[in-house]
Amino acid sequence: MIYLVLGISISINMLLVWYGYKLVKKSLGFSENIHFITDDMGEFVSHLEAVYEMQTFYGDETLQNLLLHSKRLADDIEEFKIHYVLELEEQEGSNEYGKAEEAPSAPGE
Repeated sequence: MIYLVLGISISINMLLVWYGYKLVKKSLGFSENIHFITDDMGEFVSHLEAVYEMQTFYGDETLQNLLLHSKRLADDIEEFKIHYVLELEEQEGSNEYGKAEEAPSAPGE
């Protein structure tokens, strides 16, 4: 009886580890895609600002509203990124104990 329970437990644990691996892999892919979207949105805002600054279009209300809308959208994407995206840089910057490595202090400090 104990071997049956042990076998079921091991099977469930292996299934959970596999599922966790798939979730982490999917989350990292999602995180990478958000970075691409953020970069593209920043380029779009810069391009739109350049067009708005041209003498031909300067002061055009439609372009001005489009520029404001794109900036709000970029801010919303950035806020989403801050809350929901796994930052690989933070994970790489920490040591094996999970704490950020500190620079050695100078003598006398």
